[in-house]
Amino acid sequence: MEHHHLLLFQCLLFTFLMYFTSTHSVKIPRLSPIPTWDTSLHHPATFDAKTSTDNINTFYYKQLLDHFNYRPQSYKTFQQRYLINFKYWGGANSSAPIFAYFGAEEAIDYSPEGIAFLTDNAASFNALLVYIEHRYYGKSVPFGSREEAFKNASTIGYFNSAQAIADYASVLIHVKKTLHAPNSPVIVIGGSYGGMLASWFRLKYPHMAIGALASSAPILYFDDITPQDGYYSVVSRDYREASETCYQTILQSWSEIDSVASQPKGLSLLSQRFNTCRPLNKSSDLKEYLENMYASAAQYNHPPRYPVTVICGGIDKGSFGSDILSKIYAGVVALRGNTTCKVNAPSNVSETTLGWRWQTCSEIVIPIGIGNNSMFQPDPFSFKSFANDCKKLYGVSPRPHWITTYYGGHNIKLSLQKFGSNIIFSNGLRDPYSSGGVLENISDTVVAIHAINGSHCLDIMGANANHSDPEWLVEMRNKEIKIMKGWISQYYVDLLALNGTIKL
Repeated sequence: MEHHHLLLFQCLLFTFLMYFTSTHSVKIPRLSPIPTWDTSLHHPATFDAKTSTDNINTFYYKQLLDHFNYRPQSYKTFQQRYLINFKYWGGANSSAPIFAYFGAEEAIDYSPEGIAFLTDNAASFNALLVYIEHRYYGKSVPFGSREEAFKNASTIGYFNSAQAIADYASVLIHVKKTLHAPNSPVIVIGGSYGGMLASWFRLKYPHMAIGALASSAPILYFDDITPQDGYYSVVSRDYREASETCYQTILQSWSEIDSVASQPKGLSLLSQRFNTCRPLNKSSDLKEYLENMYASAAQYNHPPRYPVTVICGGIDKGSFGSDILSKIYAGVVALRGNTTCKVNAPSNVSETTLGWRWQTCSEIVIPIGIGNNSMFQPDPFSFKSFANDCKKLYGVSPRPHWITTYYGGHNIKLSLQKFGSNIIFSNGLRDPYSSGGVLENISDTVVAIHAINGSHCLDIMGANANHSDPEWLVEMRNKEIKIMKGWISQYYVDLLALNGTIKL
């Protein structure tokens, strides 16, 4: 199977996902390793390349609803889906390793193809590949149906990260027992929110995994650890580095949009200028679309296309006119094409939209705001407004400090340099979420690997089939592979010393 980045982008419509909820103050950008688009009725989700099922086996595990209580309700179960690729595995007799990919806020269907770092390297490790779906996503839904699972806070309340990583532990125990592989070392891998889960799993379940690769995991974007404007500051820097004139045009466009919108029939003029799918009711509909587009293009600024460069190329070229709004529209067309309407389309509410909305309204409270020194209009994060909107949606309030209470985050080097081990935190510094990532080594075994030109989770995507990946990306992946092989080698040495015998 080819894992060419360009093909991946084509099968995902050359678009990028940033899920925002329906209210303006509840808008934490979606975390996802694989870029997709929150589909609208005008842009339904289609995939030109389906996941190859030749080597993928689908299984279901009877999972507990609640791992942390002993009430009768806690003992209810649901079917949790996981996938296994046996093709490369050296087998239980040789204690060959297991790579476990932690599914995050989406169905697991396309992970074997999209997260091709695993299949690219499994043969050299003789590794078994396991992909585990996150509860409440895909087919791993409690209470019999998504409607029941999302019915109210009482049913959706079992939907959190602690339950998720406990699920993963249970599935891995089951897999190792079923395959008679008690001595096969496990390395957990995840990207973005899944990368958070991988790092937290290693800390909470060190007996279950010998190491974790956490790609683009902004575990420090909680409380006041990371400046709230970090995300959009990086977005702005990306555009400024791509083109100063592009940056300035975007910076000036917001006031121009407001100026036109304030005129008689101004919203109608904007609707025509931007070829909107429906007439604009307010200028913020257009501004939020553009803000999302710029930010997601920066987050997923993958080679060889480099969407930020594509947008800025369109803006600077100005094919539709020399005025500011014509240039901005040219940037939209450069990225999205000129075939259909683009802005203000009616949306299909996906399971990820619903799930991520709940997760950010409960525990994944990432306080992202826009400061005064960016190419966007200032929009500081207001927890009060955020909490009020969440309370209206679910009847419960967010817990903004729970993540750092349960997993840590403050003074991370002081706390983890003795306590933690065998975690790789990888980041691309062009990724806006890298502003909340671990960018410096915490110890000799909790290490940070970053690339100046890297974007969101690029390292765990598949290698370019034509061997044309940038040298820095190849080097980044090679560092990760070398460290992971070191973990496994040391594990075998330790196992031999403990048991006195091991078949390799």
